[in-house]
Amino acid sequence: MDLMRNALYRLVRERAFEVGEFVLSSGKKSNFYFDGKQVTLHPEGAYLLARIIIEKIKNERIDALGGLTIGADPIVGAVAAVAHLEGLHDLKLFIVRKEPKQHGTCRWIEGPELKPGDRVVVVEDVITTGTSVLRAVNLVKEKGCDVVKVIALVDRMEGGTETLRGLGIAVDAVFTIKDFGSVIP
Repeated sequence: MDLMRNALYRLVRERAFEVGEFVLSSGKKSNFYFDGKQVTLHPEGAYLLARIIIEKIKNERIDALGGLTIGADPIVGAVAAVAHLEGLHDLKLFIVRKEPKQHGTCRWIEGPELKPGDRVVVVEDVITTGTSVLRAVNLVKEKGCDVVKVIALVDRMEGGTETLRGLGIAVDAVFTIKDFGSVIP
């Protein structure tokens, strides 16, 4: 897994890390930005992240994996393909909408039906304050599921992990801001 993580690190540094003036989804201002989609929508990046996620969950009893659109969408798609290749055919994959669908099923959560007691992993590209990932966590919990872990590509270490852990949810980030310390202004 170290080779995969090293290759993914290179992609994050080259493609996702930007220096400048940014307003984050949390409303905070920052002089650097991780555009996770530049990695999760890249063929190699999507594959590597999905393989790493599968390695992290394959020996646990996980019934479902998903997250909030749009950060989680490419991650979930890549995990679906790698899960199939790894023989994890029963893993339910889902996407949480930012607002319920206004027609048809009017669902918040798209994908196979989540059932009470399902053990769920929520994925995210970047965790900052945790607000975005908490929207997905709360909607999944409303279904009676047990959110056992959040897996993120990058944790900016700005309180999100602490918030999630305070709710009893494990957080496993592939990288933290500390991994990029030498390039952060």
